[in-house]
Amino acid sequence: MSPVEQTRLSVFKTYKLFVGGKFPRSESGRVYEVTDSKGNWLANAPLSSRKDARDAVVAARKAFGAWSGATAYNRGQILYRVAEMLEGRREQFVREVADAEGLSKSKAGAVVDAAIDRWVWYAGWTDKIGQIVGGANPVAGPFFNLSTPEPTGVVTVLAPQESSFLGLISVIAPVIATGNTVVVIASEKAPLPALSLGEVLATSDLPGGVVNMLSGRTSEIAAPLAAHQDVNAIDLTGADQQLAKELEAAAADNLKRVLRPVADVWSADPGTRRMTAFLETKTVWHPTGSLGASGSSY
Repeated sequence: MSPVEQTRLSVFKTYKLFVGGKFPRSESGRVYEVTDSKGNWLANAPLSSRKDARDAVVAARKAFGAWSGATAYNRGQILYRVAEMLEGRREQFVREVADAEGLSKSKAGAVVDAAIDRWVWYAGWTDKIGQIVGGANPVAGPFFNLSTPEPTGVVTVLAPQESSFLGLISVIAPVIATGNTVVVIASEKAPLPALSLGEVLATSDLPGGVVNMLSGRTSEIAAPLAAHQDVNAIDLTGADQQLAKELEAAAADNLKRVLRPVADVWSADPGTRRMTAFLETKTVWHPTGSLGASGSSY
């Protein structure tokens, strides 16, 4: 039998974390089995530790200054580039979503298309959200009074457990579109689309550390992040009722913003709720000078 006729061995994919723009294994060396909806083995995913979570926060904080300081237009361009890269790897995500959620190829394709469209939608919002939540305020006196939105900082996001891709993008994109950086805890039972998304982000123009992706036991990773003094906000979407209650109590220690879990329909119009949840409002007063009958003294 010639070498060409020999049956070749499959090259199994090694999934890794995405932290600071790089792909480390968990510092603990641990992995856990990921199976499809029928219980068939798909891959070994990294089982993140508390140390991995702390490293992700350090990376997110380091990236925050440049990302929040970038122009909204530039952030929109970068997010759109991510959508282009997702489109180019559509078939891979269709396969991974189908395995993760037990969907047919056609239904998984519709989910992936919706997720890419959702990313483009948020890319378009980067330079518009300020017009919605900011503006000039009427005051009694010779002052300009202007309110503008600013990002909260480092945000921890517990990704949805059931919606491994559309829900995942629906909770990541609004956070970074508004200038925050994020530490994401992927779906515990279906982390592979999230870890593959990290590969897309690494090959786009997104700076390292803006998005950091962890996989593993949600409760194990979320606890230290909820209590972390350098995390400014937390999205509890992927937590069950009991875990959400515990994490909310831990988050109160440094007055983190908390987005409580609700029954989201990921295919519905997302609105602006997730963008405004992680924005602060800065109000600036500026004197205009004396205003008389003839107008400004300037």
